[in-house]
Amino acid sequence: MSDIGIGIVGGGYMGKAHAIAFSAVGAVFNTALRPRLEMVCGTSPASSERHRAALGFARAAPDWQALVADPKVQAVVIASPQATHREIALAALSLGKPVLCEKPLGESLNDSKAMVDAAAKAGVANMVGFNYIRTPASQFARQMVADGVIGDVTWFRGEHTEDFMADPDLPANWRTETEAAGTLGDLAPHMINAARALIGPIVSVMAQAQAIHKTRGGVAVLNDDQAQMMVRFESGVAGHLFFSRTYHGRKMGYVYEIVGTKGAIRFDQEDQNAVHLYLAEGPEAQRGFRKILTGPAHPDYLPFCQGPGHGTGYNDQIIIEARDFLRAIETGQPVWPTFAEGHEVNRVIAAARASDKAMTWQDISNF
Repeated sequence: MSDIGIGIVGGGYMGKAHAIAFSAVGAVFNTALRPRLEMVCGTSPASSERHRAALGFARAAPDWQALVADPKVQAVVIASPQATHREIALAALSLGKPVLCEKPLGESLNDSKAMVDAAAKAGVANMVGFNYIRTPASQFARQMVADGVIGDVTWFRGEHTEDFMADPDLPANWRTETEAAGTLGDLAPHMINAARALIGPIVSVMAQAQAIHKTRGGVAVLNDDQAQMMVRFESGVAGHLFFSRTYHGRKMGYVYEIVGTKGAIRFDQEDQNAVHLYLAEGPEAQRGFRKILTGPAHPDYLPFCQGPGHGTGYNDQIIIEARDFLRAIETGQPVWPTFAEGHEVNRVIAAARASDKAMTWQDISNF
């Protein structure tokens, strides 16, 4: 058992989640590598110091460059805005340091391609933070699809809907200013990743995006509040994806439905410890969806709790992610989702944007 110094760029929402995860992952999963919270970097030296004191890091960094270059920082977690991802990742990878980067991977398709290339050249562990697909319930759903429990898949519907921008009186802010901060750049990556994980590669899209509130406080909104896309998968399955940040009543609407020739599966992240399964078996009068509560029999549940139905939470998804990152570093073998997956998701988003502008189907192979 050996320790590894972790440096986290960003100490806010996701920076704190990653700090908690790396503090706990050794105890939860008995990992061979034991993380040491070595250094944190915020938006200023003062904020870095606040994060250091609050989260238990050994040191605060004056800037991200110092964090990446520090010899005691052996792996880097990027939890800062997507416009910063490329520069930080390339600097860390050039020094041979493994990188875990929050989604989306960079601000553009060019960013993610550069990051994939740099990771391949460095030959070190790299991962993207698609945490929601790691719940025990979604891992189990993925397993059931692969095992043919619902037969051949015929349809997929997915959504990622929230209401944090539903109030039209909210002022304009950084979320309304750039293309990357819109719903296609912010919420869509998680559900596109889920669709790819559950069904397989997406080969073409027909998309439409729009701003629901076109101005906020007299300031023009420069990106999309909601978007939808029809999709075709490589397997021939058809599907529909919808994303919104103005969907009243939804707090974490990461939802999917998978229909097959023998049944169907439903999942809702707001009830993350359950998966609903329908099997076309038995008398019609006795058929219906049944709710399966996750427990020790499901993937990655037992390390957290021995009681069925007691449940796991949001931070536990990040702990599973930290375990996977450490495993990739330890074994030298890629652990999904690597930067390559982040880039594939970005290709779907680029095709969706082109489809919205041209009002035509777009092949992913062109991006």
